[in-house]
Amino acid sequence: MKQRFRLGVDAGGTFTDFVLAEHNGPLRLFKSPSTPDDGTRAIAAGLQQMAEALDMPVGDIIKNCDLCINGTTVALNALIELKGVKVGLLCTAGHEDSIEIRLGHKEEGYRYDASYPPAPQLVPRHLRRPVRGRVLADGSEHEALNEDDILAAIEHFRVESVESVAISFVWSVRNPAHEQRARELVAQHLPGVFVCSGSEVYPQVREYTRTSTTIVNAYLSPVMGRYVQRIDQFFAELGAHSPVRYFQSNGGLAVGNIMRERAVNAINSGPASAPQAGLYIARPFGIDNVITVDMGGTSFDITLAKDGQTNLNRNIDFLRHRIGVPMIHVETLGAGGGSIAHINTFGMLEVGPHSAGASPGPACYGKGGERATVTDANLALGYLRPDAVLGGSIRLDQPKARAAIAANVAEPLGISVERAAYGISTLVNMNMANGIRRISIEQGYDPRDFALICAGGATGMHITALAEELGIHTVLVPKFASCLCAFGQVISDVKYNFLASAPMRLHREADLATLNRLFDDMEAKGRSHLRADGFDDGNIRVHRSLEMRYQGQIHECTVEIANGEITPDGAEQILQAFHHRHEALFTYSEPHNPVELVNLECTVSGLVDKPALPNLAAGEDGVAQAHDGFRAMLFDDSGRWVETPVYRGEQLKAGNRIVGPAAIEEPTTTVIIRPGWQAVLHESGSYQLTRWAE
Repeated sequence: MKQRFRLGVDAGGTFTDFVLAEHNGPLRLFKSPSTPDDGTRAIAAGLQQMAEALDMPVGDIIKNCDLCINGTTVALNALIELKGVKVGLLCTAGHEDSIEIRLGHKEEGYRYDASYPPAPQLVPRHLRRPVRGRVLADGSEHEALNEDDILAAIEHFRVESVESVAISFVWSVRNPAHEQRARELVAQHLPGVFVCSGSEVYPQVREYTRTSTTIVNAYLSPVMGRYVQRIDQFFAELGAHSPVRYFQSNGGLAVGNIMRERAVNAINSGPASAPQAGLYIARPFGIDNVITVDMGGTSFDITLAKDGQTNLNRNIDFLRHRIGVPMIHVETLGAGGGSIAHINTFGMLEVGPHSAGASPGPACYGKGGERATVTDANLALGYLRPDAVLGGSIRLDQPKARAAIAANVAEPLGISVERAAYGISTLVNMNMANGIRRISIEQGYDPRDFALICAGGATGMHITALAEELGIHTVLVPKFASCLCAFGQVISDVKYNFLASAPMRLHREADLATLNRLFDDMEAKGRSHLRADGFDDGNIRVHRSLEMRYQGQIHECTVEIANGEITPDGAEQILQAFHHRHEALFTYSEPHNPVELVNLECTVSGLVDKPALPNLAAGEDGVAQAHDGFRAMLFDDSGRWVETPVYRGEQLKAGNRIVGPAAIEEPTTTVIIRPGWQAVLHESGSYQLTRWAE
């Protein structure tokens, strides 16, 4: 850190989280209710809390920040709610319906469901305009570009008040000349309209994926651009010396100009920082396999990192839209503290996916909500202090929580409020555990080989129950768990991803010169961008990977490769790595079958200085000092309440051991330690939770 502070802001659906890291000083946490209509209002409220805590004007705090980093759900929410802009598509004649045909496949889980509705289309049929002209797979021009078709489409877009244009022509990835000319014409005749092309947004093989990714980018970029402009202006007016950095779905940072053009890279902006934060928290424990779970007010986000490397997704269906660009693999469920419990048409209890959000919020917030939520259940079960204050301004109301549970769940089912509350908690735990299985077991990983990292304000009340369900033996709960994603932002590097295609059979005699040239070109571009950002070569790291498959397969798997020139011996090593990866994913390999190389990726990162973790003082007297009475809690369906000791986390010292059942209350989160578990506070500021036997 070059200046006194570094600020991370994570705008969630219910709360906006802030982490202020001070050079050689403490990490400070702040929260304010989110303001989806204008994110700057929530940020202003959080900055005012900082000013009061530090007795320092807001402007002085910002002027002394070397980085102000923003993670946002703006792009994600626009895609979820279908509130992007009106998009027109220029595509190769005859391919107007490729995004609707979707390769003839449905999403996993619905492949054989004839009643499953078709995916919503971001570009209606009348705005998909055909353009004659054809490039072949080898990059040669088979038919000249018909500019009259483009001009006619432009006039149609003008009449239809199109705000954004996506361009995707067949095999543009091998020769982008036609797309480049089409872009020039759109910019010339539709000034002020956003335009992007497939060869820029996703320069890899697969026409459907490239077209869909380009459309999503065109749909979201004007929305993201307006948000970025507001945030950049807001911080500039406060005196920020360096541009605001925005968190990308690939786990890195980028300046606003990049995000305005590539909003598709911001879809998972918020939760994408979680795995890096989880790895950083686990490092003092010598752990490099982590599953980070973040239960906020609206959703439950799950990420995985294996052997110190985050898990990236490519070419996936996200909210039913095919997206090809690299994204941190985030499994997201409608299972937050605000998730609504209800009785379905079959008379069975369900929890989520709908949420009470920030307004009106759970019934216990006292802001007009009348539906029972997970937070209401946790309050009724005794896990939350009855008069607790959340986000600095929301005081919990236990009678309203019980009344909502009674009216919406207990009375319709003919059971007690306590049993209904326990049912809500158990059901949401099962939903979350199944989500963890999807990101681990279904991807070839055993969750028992991982530590579970607790993030989010609500996760601490469920974390030991999740670990029990999954057979996980180690749980880490940092003191700043409720703001872990914001912390992940302040420790993240600036990152650029570059993609290319080179379809070929891979063997010792393959065209390795082309591979080396493509990788060298991508690396050179990344280094150029980072040098312009102020990084020297000593702080730049390069990671390379290949997408490969057995000949005749449809899907590829990603193989990490070493930097530097690919030699014939190196090609053999890459093949062996592919066989091992294929076996890990699918339980078998075919070493004697030919292997095809399809796509290339090069990630170039600029390393930022990381703020240090806390170094807590040790002391045996911490447990006695921290004890803050007892509270009745319910841990099973027996109806037996347990008088449970409660501890103030701020009073605990390094080495202190708390045996469950117990509750540890930190300023922004509560950790419930179920019977059979214990917690030991590490000097780095994290609780290590493990099973124990008397």
